[in-house]
Amino acid sequence: MRVKLKRLPEQTIVITGASSGIGLTTARRAARAGANVILVSRNEDALQQICDEIRQEGGNADFVVADVGDRAQVRNVVNTVIDRHGGFDTWVNNAGVGIYARLEETSDEDHHRIFQTNYWGVVYGSLEALRHLKSNGGALINIGSISSEMPAPILSAYTASKHAVKGFTDSLRLELLHEKAPVSVTLIKPSGMHTPFGNHAKNYMDVASKVPPPVYHPELVAKAVLHCAQWPTRDITVGGSGLAMTTFAGLLPSLADKVFSWSFYKTARDEGREKRARSALHEAGDGGRELGDQKTPIRRTSVAASARIHPYATLSIAAAAIGLVALSRRKKAVRKLIPTQSFPAASRLRHKRHG
Repeated sequence: MRVKLKRLPEQTIVITGASSGIGLTTARRAARAGANVILVSRNEDALQQICDEIRQEGGNADFVVADVGDRAQVRNVVNTVIDRHGGFDTWVNNAGVGIYARLEETSDEDHHRIFQTNYWGVVYGSLEALRHLKSNGGALINIGSISSEMPAPILSAYTASKHAVKGFTDSLRLELLHEKAPVSVTLIKPSGMHTPFGNHAKNYMDVASKVPPPVYHPELVAKAVLHCAQWPTRDITVGGSGLAMTTFAGLLPSLADKVFSWSFYKTARDEGREKRARSALHEAGDGGRELGDQKTPIRRTSVAASARIHPYATLSIAAAAIGLVALSRRKKAVRKLIPTQSFPAASRLRHKRHG
């Protein structure tokens, strides 16, 4: 069955983890595009403030407070959105938390909590949202990570949860294809993003944590999400560096292991800065910010994502570039084959001008 998705101005979009980072950026961008946006997170004060700001700018926004790690609360989000807005067209599972720690030192309580949010939050969000989407059609978009495709020490528990998200999402897609359900299932895999992730993550290290560079602006992920809300897309990697690292890990795993085992221990540490006292692992973090506080340059373009979002334009540009290179080489080859002496008139004319 061919899945048909609505344009943004016709959609109601539910976004979890919408009080900061990628979720907040996506909500604001969706509202500016004319969508009716429902924000979900644990931080009620932040959600209220964000919705007020969106409405003041002329957008449509509502919110529901929920911990996505609790299935009953997620079911309440679905029922509330149906009651208030008649349903939804796109559901985005974005909520996520992190831990900077070696696996051997990570407590069971913290390890369980990261899976409760990152994995079970996606499971509950997907299965509860499908009760509505399978009857009405729409898009289910899960935010994974390049960590879904490669190993990473220090962010080990987070990486394991994102591998689980990929396995769940890809398998769910096959089940829905078999049922011919009118639902598009997308996995988006961001590279390192300049969001408050480091501020909210629990940190076992002796210095402040940071998202390993290079880092990208969350606006790039928001663009990818809203593209997939309108056009069925299997998956998108956002950030060329992430695509390069996952390709490296897939093609040369033993060499990648050596490189990552050395580099991640250095790049995850924000030397010279004291670690943050609080985290958002077990309670709501501060909201309202799209960007983090680490002093790292922000990349604002992603060729990898653009190639997936605009494949025909990318192929046209690539073909034109190849054509120009081929034409340039052909001209050089012609010049080498035809010496100046074979054009005596042109040669005499040049001598006359110089004379």
